[in-house]
Amino acid sequence: MRLVILETSDKVSEWAAKYVMKRINDFKPGPNKYFTLGLPTGSTPLGMYKNLIRYHKEGKISFKYVKTFNMDEYVGLPREHPESYHFYMWNNFFKHIDIDPANAHLLDGNASDLVKECEDFERKIEEAGGIELFVGGIGPDGHIAFNEPGSSLVSRTRVKTLAQDTLEANARFFGNDISKVPKQALTVGVGTVMDAKEVMILITGTHKAFALYKAIEEGVNHMWTVSAFQQHQHTIMVCDEDATLELRVKTVKYFKQQEAAVTMHEIDPPIPGTNWKFSQENDVDI
Repeated sequence: MRLVILETSDKVSEWAAKYVMKRINDFKPGPNKYFTLGLPTGSTPLGMYKNLIRYHKEGKISFKYVKTFNMDEYVGLPREHPESYHFYMWNNFFKHIDIDPANAHLLDGNASDLVKECEDFERKIEEAGGIELFVGGIGPDGHIAFNEPGSSLVSRTRVKTLAQDTLEANARFFGNDISKVPKQALTVGVGTVMDAKEVMILITGTHKAFALYKAIEEGVNHMWTVSAFQQHQHTIMVCDEDATLELRVKTVKYFKQQEAAVTMHEIDPPIPGTNWKFSQENDVDI
């Protein structure tokens, strides 16, 4: 597992966008070779999307041969509702880039058969060759997508009844009226995300600090579903300084030393077998 600690949330957004851009460009996608990208919603990835839009407009990246799969969607919320994840993705990302709408896959919370919708989503991921890079964020309780505390760590895309804590937390998006918050959602499972070749999790703010501590310094625990990614072969957690407040000083020091070593390898010949090569200072990555 790799932990990248940056000074501010803006730096996290910039680093994440550059990493996505690098992974896509290095992949060299084309008509017979699509890059598959898993995407989240929420406030944390907004900055990443804004930076990716800017890089696209600057001609640094194209999404013409990219297929995306979003993490989740509310059940029963119209697509045009401002809190639907269809609305979020279209207005904050998709309409600003050159992705083919047919290649942007989102769960349909209004499908006549929700179970089949989830099964079909898993099948589409498999038919696309699996996810190359899945980007995610977490909640203060360590949940990823709508895999709340207690969710199975081998779960697949499914219908999920939301916990009371989640309903209360999301009420602020619905005029602080909890009765308007959808009681169910469709969500990819922890196992679905674990199947990706690489996972990048964005964690910012002091309110996520305890969740990062649980994800990094304690063992795998289904009550903190993000902790499952300790067991993924290629996990990057990208956080700001505020999110590290619950970590031990030696933990922070260790991961900062690791990142310093990565930066040195970009200058010196890389160690054979080293996969991590990324420069947060340069627009053009080595």
